[in-house]
Amino acid sequence: MTDETDGPPCGRGPRPGHRKVFGRRKGKRLSAFQQGLIETDLPVLSVPGVFPSGHPDRRPVEPSDLFARGEGGSRPLWLEVGFGGGEHLVHQARENPHVALIGCEPYMNGVAMLLNRLHGSGIGNVRLHPDDARDLIELLPDRSLERVFLLYPDPWPKKRHAERRFAGPENLKRLARVMRPGAVLRLATDIEQYVSHALAAVADSEFFDVEPPVAPDWSVPWADWPGTRYEAKALKAGRRPHYLTFVRSGQDY
Repeated sequence: MTDETDGPPCGRGPRPGHRKVFGRRKGKRLSAFQQGLIETDLPVLSVPGVFPSGHPDRRPVEPSDLFARGEGGSRPLWLEVGFGGGEHLVHQARENPHVALIGCEPYMNGVAMLLNRLHGSGIGNVRLHPDDARDLIELLPDRSLERVFLLYPDPWPKKRHAERRFAGPENLKRLARVMRPGAVLRLATDIEQYVSHALAAVADSEFFDVEPPVAPDWSVPWADWPGTRYEAKALKAGRRPHYLTFVRSGQDY
């Protein structure tokens, strides 16, 4: 397989050694209102300093600088890798106001949808990185994350593209560094091959354990799952969603 890397993301330059893990960056033309949100709200909510390796403005991310402290001190930090249209991210932010959430999404139409959901909502515990999640993960402090969501990621169903799936050895190792022991990684997918791929990657990893499923076929969603448009699309097409939970072990990174 060719080790294909991403092209220049939003003019930020190449990513040496980063295999392509997501599809398109843009869909249909944004409305004037959506474009306005990109220009006004996105700069305010974006995590600063997140650029590919070698960029002169790249700097470590300090979560305490992004969010006001909660009543109990520093807020627990959660990360959603690929938030799609943002319905799950907004749900979690609203239901868990004591938690700080960072969402990553390179698809600008999805970013615009999330900004629309956040605009005027009063939700203040969300920050965004409108690009490759790996660049953000590499800049987070060790053991800073308590929960990670990977919901309906790009499936890359062809065998020759399997190594592009986000739930693979390279990214599990990246996540292991920034997740605390006992932190959970939630994966939702409607692709059988992705389930097998992720389970095999976790089995080969020394950093994660598989939480036993509620049902043998992983078909029971989490208690706080709000549903998403991707799930609805899968069900309409006759595909069965799977909901897997992996737990960060106490193994040192």
